[in-house]
Order: sequence, then structure tokens, then C-alpha cells
Amino acid sequence: MSTLRVLILAFDDVEALDFAGPFEVFTTASRVHARQHPGQAPLFEVRSVAIAKEVRARAGLRLLADHTLADAPAADVLIVPGGVVDAALASQATLDWIAAQSRSARITASVCTGAFLLAASGVLQGDARCTTHWEDIADLHDRFPQLDVVDDVRWVDNGRIVSSAGISAGIDMSLHLVERLAGRDLALCTARQMDFAWTTNLSNPSA
Repeated sequence: MSTLRVLILAFDDVEALDFAGPFEVFTTASRVHARQHPGQAPLFEVRSVAIAKEVRARAGLRLLADHTLADAPAADVLIVPGGVVDAALASQATLDWIAAQSRSARITASVCTGAFLLAASGVLQGDARCTTHWEDIADLHDRFPQLDVVDDVRWVDNGRIVSSAGISAGIDMSLHLVERLAGRDLALCTARQMDFAWTTNLSNPSA
């Protein structure tokens, strides 16, 4: 299996755990995989991307991105976190970048209010089923009434497009993506390494 590139978007007022949760899952999965399969290529290459090199997460945490939108490589897996997304929604460059990356990515996934960015960029469209943080369900439905916005689920998997509820649900979803890409055993070993209780998705009891 060749190395899969995971790009995680960062922006001013991103929710730190929406960003760091998936980062931890994919980097831990790659580390666990390396122990299980010494000598093989890394499973995931995880990189951060932002419109500028430095951004400030919600509550002021400073993040230094690996790439800007202009020099970012193509993603195999694109993760779009949430947080306070007003400025990101107003950035046409950010929306265009999400749309362009999603066209070639195997999987595009959102955490929490990142679903608003997927919808505004046209990645979520039509009557696509999706979810977001419980507090923002009604707002997502009101802004994008064509979408089938659901609650009481940890994530919604539409194949190429995946969305999750808030913060810790992004970790659950990321473990689900590890399972999709590399198998359930690695996902379970990754959750155990993280001491994380992987929550079953209520919309998919077999997950």
C-alpha cells in the first residue's frame, strides 16, 4: 500500500481539537502500522495547510502550517475542521481550494462546522446526507436547505464525502476512515494506543 497524503485545513478560529484530533489519529495509525510492518512505506503522510503560514485557533492557540493554499500538494484525504468558520466562509480562496482538492481526493471529510465549508464550496450539494455539531444542525439546514442534515449520529459516510458531529466525533470519524483505508484491526489498535473509547456510530451499528 502506497503512502496516503492527509491534508488538514487550518484557519483563524479553527477549533483546536477539530484539527488536532484527526491529526493525532492519522499520525498514531501510521506509527502503529510502522511497528506492525517494519520496513514498509509510511501509511499516512499528514500535513497542515492554511491560507497563511501562521493562524490562531479558537482561544488563541498559534498554529504553524506546513503549507499555504498556494503550495499545498494534492490530498488523498482532505480533512476540513470546524470552529468559528465565518472568516473562512468569507474567503473565496479557501472555498475554491477546498473544492479543487476535493475533486481529486479519495475522501473529503469535515468535523463539526467544517460541514458549512464543504457546503459553501459545493462539495456537499444536492440532497446529500450530512451532519455537524448538534448546536449547528438547524443553522446548517437553514443555510443549505437542500441538504439532508441529520442529528444523533457521530458521522455520516457518503463514500467520497464524510461529515462528523462536534470535536470528539471527529476522532471517531477519523478512526472510521483509518478502518476504511487500512482495516479494522489498525483502527482498533490506534484507538487503544490513544486510550480513546471509539464510539459506535448510531446511524451504522456495524461501524
